[in-house]
Amino acid sequence: MHIYEAISLGLYMLLMLAIGVYSYRKSTSNSEEFLIGGRRLGAAVTALSAGAADMSGWLLMGLPGAMYFFGVSSAWIAIGLTIGAYLNYVVVAPRLRVYTEVAQNSITLPVFFENRFKDKSHLLKISSSIFILIFFTLYTSAGMVSGGRLFESAFGMDYNTGVWITSLVVVIYTFLGGFLAVSLTDFVQGAIMIIALILVPLVALDKIGGVQETVTLINSKGVQYLDLFKGTTLVSIISLMAWGLGYCGQPHILVRFMAIDKPAQLAKARRIGITWMIFTVGGALCVGLIGIAYLMKFDTATMEVFDKSKNEAETIFIYFTRVLFHPLIGGFLISAILAAVMSTISSQLLVTSSSLTEDIYRSLVKKDASPGHFLIAGRLSVLIVAGVALLLSLNPKDSILNLVGNAWAGFGSAFGPLIVLSLLSRKTTWQGALAGMLTGGITVLLWVYLDHPYKDWYEMIPGFLSSLVCNLIVSQLTYKKNPVIEAEFERVEKMINDNQR
Repeated sequence: MHIYEAISLGLYMLLMLAIGVYSYRKSTSNSEEFLIGGRRLGAAVTALSAGAADMSGWLLMGLPGAMYFFGVSSAWIAIGLTIGAYLNYVVVAPRLRVYTEVAQNSITLPVFFENRFKDKSHLLKISSSIFILIFFTLYTSAGMVSGGRLFESAFGMDYNTGVWITSLVVVIYTFLGGFLAVSLTDFVQGAIMIIALILVPLVALDKIGGVQETVTLINSKGVQYLDLFKGTTLVSIISLMAWGLGYCGQPHILVRFMAIDKPAQLAKARRIGITWMIFTVGGALCVGLIGIAYLMKFDTATMEVFDKSKNEAETIFIYFTRVLFHPLIGGFLISAILAAVMSTISSQLLVTSSSLTEDIYRSLVKKDASPGHFLIAGRLSVLIVAGVALLLSLNPKDSILNLVGNAWAGFGSAFGPLIVLSLLSRKTTWQGALAGMLTGGITVLLWVYLDHPYKDWYEMIPGFLSSLVCNLIVSQLTYKKNPVIEAEFERVEKMINDNQR
């Protein structure tokens, strides 16, 4: 690691820790403030926090690498995600913000499910919280693995050292400042990511000699790189686009909508969030594509290495930071990758801790303790979840990483239809919600781990559809009019309509 890179990364980490200390002083008087920020987030923080929580190291490594290796046909997943994010803002965000407040001020999704459906059996809350606890612990662990491998590949450091550095910084600011710290660090991390993903491709493009020269060089290597449909099928395009379905079921993203100060601010948050996403995702695609032209013109030796391995190609962003910029600036740009990794880890860590504290501990162990007691429990939950995730990350197993790779589909299928139907249909029942959630999650796992001839279809598609159909059928069979649910639904409808005027 160059000394200037170390300085940049050190300053970045100190800033994250400073935000943690600030948040500790501002918003940690009780568990609601610690776990959901007291519902006081502004539009800009909500938007960038949701975006940064969503985009992991995949945005700066995986996506540019795929673009370099396969060309613009890799853009279908980006198109699907952008459309999905937009619809999530339009359909889910306003209703979820209002309904979670109307439904006894629910501060976690499992609590919202129980309060929304008046589920006295507690099965829905417990099942969904266990789902979150298991999968997000693995998800968090995978983020720590990404941090360790980033330090290993970019700086030649020991893998375990990289894991410890990444984990300690994230855990400290999350432990201290809770949701506010996570959201503010996500905001800063999101800002770093968009700066990096605009600056790098623009400088590279200028170095090459402009758009026309870049296009000519890419075409000279192969016309397939600029063909949106090359190497694709209808099934692969639909499967890649289907990633967008997952947005409405991701707890670490949905909690941002629950925490915004006023529902009316969500329209502004949507404009900021989607603009941010277009520029970051578009920038990531450009990094990979422009990388083809740059290496063709200036560095054929590196091109040969990247052409042989997709894993090597995924370092194209890191390569650009070192050949185009002074190490001090390059270190700042590399911190964008670390920012993407950390923002996702902290968001998933807090959601998991929230589930452990509110959905399991408060419900099953200590129902009537003081706000201060649950605040301590929330902080201890952060340490417990982080500890388990850290242990898993120090000796990563392929089975765990494979399981985590399907977590987006798992959450999207289990929670996505449930969230949408709970917000849009008053006739959805807790029995239908539970049946749909379990069906979606199980379908994804079976689709992934059983042998069958339809592996080309992304598991989100059968998982989401089976969950939706099962929820609708069981709800139809078990529906009984409940005056309390009806009254709350009507109140939500009225508040949504009032906000839209």
